[in-house]
Order: sequence, then C-alpha cells, then structure tokens
Amino acid sequence: MHDKFNIDTPRIWVPGSNGMVGSALVRRLKKENAEVLATTRGDFDLRDLDSVELFYKNTRPDFVILAAAKVGGIHANNTYPVEFITDNLQIQNNVIFCAKKHNVKKLLFLGSSCIYPKNCPQPIKEKYLLSGYLEPTNEWYAIAKIAGIKMCQAYRRQYECNFISAIPTNLYGPMDNFHLENSHVPAALLSRFHTAHKKGQKSVIVWGTGKPMREFLHVDDLADACIFLLKNYSGEIPVNIGTGEDISIEDFAKLIKTTVGFSGNIEFDVSRPDGTFRKMLDVSEIHALGWRHRINLQTGLKLYYQWYLGSMRNDR
Repeated sequence: MHDKFNIDTPRIWVPGSNGMVGSALVRRLKKENAEVLATTRGDFDLRDLDSVELFYKNTRPDFVILAAAKVGGIHANNTYPVEFITDNLQIQNNVIFCAKKHNVKKLLFLGSSCIYPKNCPQPIKEKYLLSGYLEPTNEWYAIAKIAGIKMCQAYRRQYECNFISAIPTNLYGPMDNFHLENSHVPAALLSRFHTAHKKGQKSVIVWGTGKPMREFLHVDDLADACIFLLKNYSGEIPVNIGTGEDISIEDFAKLIKTTVGFSGNIEFDVSRPDGTFRKMLDVSEIHALGWRHRINLQTGLKLYYQWYLGSMRNDR
C-alpha cells in the first residue's frame, strides 16, 4: 500500500511518543527504513521554545509527526479550559515554527474531530471546518487544534513549507488514558466494565442517554494512515482519518460489556451531558488516496482489552 519515503533513511521525530498516538506511530515506524526520534514529556517541555529549538538543532529531523497534545474528555475540558487552550497553542506553535526554521522536509499536524461544528451535516466533510459553532464542552481544545491546522496552511502559503494536517476520529487502543476524570469514552467504559466484572457488581453506569452516535478508530490504524499521508499527500486541505462507520454509545457499551464478559445491567445517567449527538467523518478523501482502515471494532476492542489486562499485570 505504501510508497517509499523520498529519503533512504529519514529521521522522523514523534513528539509525544509515550502517548497513545505517539507510541502507535513509533510501533508503525519500526516497519519502515527510518530513524525514529522519540521524545516524551520527561525529555523536555515542548511549551518552552528554547528547548524545542535546541532539539531541532541537535537532531535535524527530516520529518515530524506532531502527536503531542494535552488531551482529555468532557470533564477535563470543562475543568481546565486554560490549560487546554494555552498548552496546546504553545506546543504546536513551537514545533511548527522550528520545523520551518530548521528546514524540515515535511510535517504532519494531527487535529481532532472535535474541531468541526456541533451541528454540521453528517458525515462530516473536511470543507465543513469553521462553518458553525463548536461543541461548548471542548471548544478550548478545538480552537487550539484549528489554530494548528491554519498555521500549517499559513506556512504553506507564505513559505511553501510542506506542512500537512489530518483529522482523526475518536481513538482507542494501547497506551490509552484511564484516568478517572480525564479519560475518553472507550477508556472510561472499559475500566468501568472491567471493575464491575471483577467485583461482581450488578450494574455499570454510563454517562448520558446512550443515544449519541460515535465513530471509533483503533490507534494502530491511525498510525498507518499517518505514514501513508506522509508518503502520499502534500495538499493544503486537512484529511479526515476514520472508519466511515458509527455506533450509538449504548451499542458501544454493549460491545465492551461483551468483550469484558460482564453479565450485569447497563444504567444510563441522563443527568450527564451527551455532547454532540452525532459525529462521523466523511473519509472519501483518504479512501480516494488509497487508504482504508483494517481493524474492525469487535477485533479492535478484543485487542484493546488484552492490552489493558497486560498493562494491569505489569503495573502490579
């Protein structure tokens, strides 16, 4: 499926390589003839321009996939709006600015499906960006991500930099965040059902009505799509990455219940916010380029749970 990079052994920097997306990118890049520069939050602070500048100067990456970001669910976005907008703006401003300064051949910026308007038509086409109001529960994060996409476009227009952007749908997979307050839907539900199953509880509470529709992509598929775009796409328009298939939160919860083996009931806490009612990406553009996801949801959730069990054993 993939062409070769235009350099025999490219140096590829993956900021945020210890996160869910970053670690998947590192795994995927092991299949390539590439030198991977993997850095984590503990190596240096991406919000500090001098530190980012020094890294570029010392390593001279050919390609950059900007996977580092401050992320979280509805509760985290509502609780820490300042951090969600300022941290992400600082990270992407520094990484993109220095990429131009140090002549990076290509940079891929990862946005998020939450950047699209709350009530835009479905499935969501790339052209719907900035066509309406954002979902209020995550607008701080969304505004920062929109700024990153626009920054890449600005550098393309003014300096002819080969900076591209992609917009992934909702993700799950190894290295997901299972924090009780900051996790997204897949991690929150998987941990709740696992705990209920082990403790013999009679029910699991799911936030909201269960009616909203969501699209879920295994993070290994996202990583594969990112490498594909680095090799095969150099346009200004951001490209959606997803499955083109969605499922209700209720049915998704039932799938996780089955995956875990929980035999109790599912109860919905309707006092909790649902967020956007439906959010499914139109993936016709990336399909036309030649990429499609490979991991179906049932298989992906089984792999997800296997990794989760293994990580718990390692923690112990």
